[in-house]
Amino acid sequence: MRTILSTGTPFPFRHFHVKLVNMKTRSYTMSTRAHSVRATGERILEAALARFSTAYYDDVTLDEIAAGAGVTVQTVMRRFGSKAGLARALTESTSATIATQRGEAPVGDVAGAIPILVEHYEQFGDLAMLLLRQEERVPAIADATTIGKRSHAEWVAHVFAPWLEERTDAARQLLHAQLIATCDVYTWYLLRRQSGLSRASTQQALTELVKGVLK
Repeated sequence: MRTILSTGTPFPFRHFHVKLVNMKTRSYTMSTRAHSVRATGERILEAALARFSTAYYDDVTLDEIAAGAGVTVQTVMRRFGSKAGLARALTESTSATIATQRGEAPVGDVAGAIPILVEHYEQFGDLAMLLLRQEERVPAIADATTIGKRSHAEWVAHVFAPWLEERTDAARQLLHAQLIATCDVYTWYLLRRQSGLSRASTQQALTELVKGVLK
């Protein structure tokens, strides 16, 4: 069927319809492929997180990660280039998750902020300690811990801003450093792992420590 436009030009409706269908099919195929690629990448990152959370960097192999993700080593290499590239991609992904979770802490509210901090350490504290033990000899891990330390310092400055803003330069710098140390993952580790406190007791201890520093 041919339709005549107002200009008198014949319009090949059937051909246009076929072209439109082809475009929709191609768009759907591309969307499905993109979803598959994204899902594969997420599985690889999840498998990498599982291995890096329980083993030292040198002991982790791409074969193990590939097997955990249900893909080939070639797929991992194509996507991330190397183990170091995978570690850096995992740092970026995990940092975004951590920032979102810790970002829920209310400003100027110790009782509201510490439970969120403890929740973060319950999820990632052991991994953070494992990474800190390796940062001096593994560049990819040093990148991760550097980001973590900077983010922690920024979080402290944001959450405890009302107290920090009351101080002059030197006093503010001192208080900021004290709060960074008090809220650090190593403090959580000393309380929770080495002293064997429960999560609730660890949260209470951190809350009291922070309040003591703020006095």
